[in-house]
Amino acid sequence: MIIVADSSALVALATCGSLWVLKELFNEVKVPQAVFDEVVVPNKPQAQTLRIYLEDKVETVDLSQVILKNVNGIGQGELEAMALAMNLSANRLLIDDAKAKKVALLNQIKVIGSLGILLLAKQQNLLDELKPLLESINQSDIYISKRLVTKVLLLACLLYTSPSPRDS
Repeated sequence: MIIVADSSALVALATCGSLWVLKELFNEVKVPQAVFDEVVVPNKPQAQTLRIYLEDKVETVDLSQVILKNVNGIGQGELEAMALAMNLSANRLLIDDAKAKKVALLNQIKVIGSLGILLLAKQQNLLDELKPLLESINQSDIYISKRLVTKVLLLACLLYTSPSPRDS
């Protein structure tokens, strides 16, 4: 399984120390050059961590070889990530930006966000708790609405807890 990642989702996972779950959930993690360039800018949050993590995962993308619809207002990294996902027939595009997610879906690209990755990792028993991870993301410059945090924690409780003996 292949996942192609965009910058904001990578920064979120790096912030909570969970980049490692990507390799556990997917055989290959790939990023386009533009995403790599965005996340390794000196003095950017998690730049050094992401430089090390991504050094062998960078792919060049020729945007002239891919036709994407409705891409107005989408950044270079997001465009290249979508194109790379299409070129590699990736199983998922890891992306957090709402507008870019909509564009990816319009272009028939399956998406997942950083919190979706954490939920999936929880479901597969790779993570014990999500709350401390979400708190570390929230304490950074990354914005996650309280409503979304509550929804993720509720899903984690509802979907991934063991049934009680009386439910059997």
